[in-house]
Amino acid sequence: MAARELPRSAEVVVVGGGAMGASALYHLTTAGCRDAVLIERDTLGSGSTSKAAGGIRAQFSDELNIRMSLENIRRFERFEEDFGVDIGFNQWGYLIMVDEASLPAFRDALELQNSLGVPSQLLDPDEVAERLPQLRVDDIAGATFCSIDGYATPESVLQGYVAAARSHGARVVQGCAVEGLLTDRARISGVRTSRGEISTPTVILTAGVWSVEVAATAGLELPVRPEVRHVWFTEPGDPLPRELPLTIDFETGFYFHREGDGLLFGGREASLEEIAPVATHRLPILEELGIRPGWWGYYEMSPDHNALIGAATEPVGLLYATGFSGHGFQQAPVVGEYLADVALGRTPAFDLTGFAVERFDGSGSKPERHVV
Repeated sequence: MAARELPRSAEVVVVGGGAMGASALYHLTTAGCRDAVLIERDTLGSGSTSKAAGGIRAQFSDELNIRMSLENIRRFERFEEDFGVDIGFNQWGYLIMVDEASLPAFRDALELQNSLGVPSQLLDPDEVAERLPQLRVDDIAGATFCSIDGYATPESVLQGYVAAARSHGARVVQGCAVEGLLTDRARISGVRTSRGEISTPTVILTAGVWSVEVAATAGLELPVRPEVRHVWFTEPGDPLPRELPLTIDFETGFYFHREGDGLLFGGREASLEEIAPVATHRLPILEELGIRPGWWGYYEMSPDHNALIGAATEPVGLLYATGFSGHGFQQAPVVGEYLADVALGRTPAFDLTGFAVERFDGSGSKPERHVV
């Protein structure tokens, strides 16, 4: 079937062709589903996945995020062996610099991380300077570092999942916009697209910030808002070490990591003119490097900076995963498997019910504090 041809029916339809949707599609097929279809409005990875910095870390403040991250890291470590795709996973660590106000919370999180097996450690400013003498550290209180953290190429992960899913019979339809969900007596009955309708009893919604408007067509409200993030690149020739950790100034949001022979850097600012003072304050050598244009993409932000993952009470048959607040790519392996298990009535290896949207109804919401 051609990539642009929409089948009439499917056992499960995945909406959204990023890393999360690709992971869900792959895990559906390995769990025995031979009639899974993924629908992408543009091309695979054209949304947030292709704009992601690719960070993968265990340095979170929420216990479930930490446990999930440890498993995700294990899966990224063996991704090339399992899928035959080199994802460029460089485990050169995350270095997160903090000020006096943030230090106590990071100490508490580090203790939790260590208790769960994460080899994170606290560095004082002098130790940070020893590792990266190019940094300005006279106004920081310290930093946390974790050697198993790192970064990879999101598009390669996506392609690995999709190729494996297709080899198990999954179908992918690109250039097909989802216009709404169809229901019958409070149950999912199909998907309406720009190329017609496809009937299905189960939809997995992994369309990033666009999940909100699609879910709304079935009466499900997802409290997620878009936040624009930009990245830029430097020309080759910087004096920083080749094996450079993903380095973050937590207070300002400025970060950078190795990208080819140069650097990728970004933050909360919308233009190079706005980020320049923040970036050069922390990494003065940036003033000496040539800067190349980058791109912008969306963070899908939830009220507590934790993902929204679950199955709707109504309509039955609608599953969702969105609102990752900047850490969706790195959680794709475990979350994709969870979605597939729930869709097929299997018992998931990880209990992610705490991420359901109902937590905002008063059942309990615990913010993730390590949002970078």
